[in-house]
Amino acid sequence: MNIPRHPTLIRRMRDARIKKIPPACPPLAASLGRQRSGGYHVTLKQDGKTRTVYVPRDLKEEVEASIREHRRIKRLLGEITQLQLALIRSHKTDQARRGARA
Repeated sequence: MNIPRHPTLIRRMRDARIKKIPPACPPLAASLGRQRSGGYHVTLKQDGKTRTVYVPRDLKEEVEASIREHRRIKRLLGEITQLQLALIRSHKTDQARRGARA
C-alpha cells in the first residue's frame, strides 16, 4: 500500500477503509478443509486449542463466505493500522508546517 505524506490524504484513505469494515456476512476466523468421506470441516483456535467442527455440505458456501469476510476485514484492519501509524508519525511534521505558516 502506498501511503501519502500529507495528513489529510492519510485521513481520507483511513476513513474510506473504516467505512468498508461493516461485514456483509458474519465473519469466521477458521479454515475450511475436506474430509476423506467427502464432507467438510472447519479448523479454528478456541481457548488456545485447535478445534475441528464438521460442516454440512449445504452450509459449505456460507462458511466459505464467512471465512472470506474475516480475511477481508483482517486485511482492512491491517491497512487502517498502517495509515493510523503514518498519521501519528506525520503529526510532528504537520505541527512544524502549521507553525511555520503562522
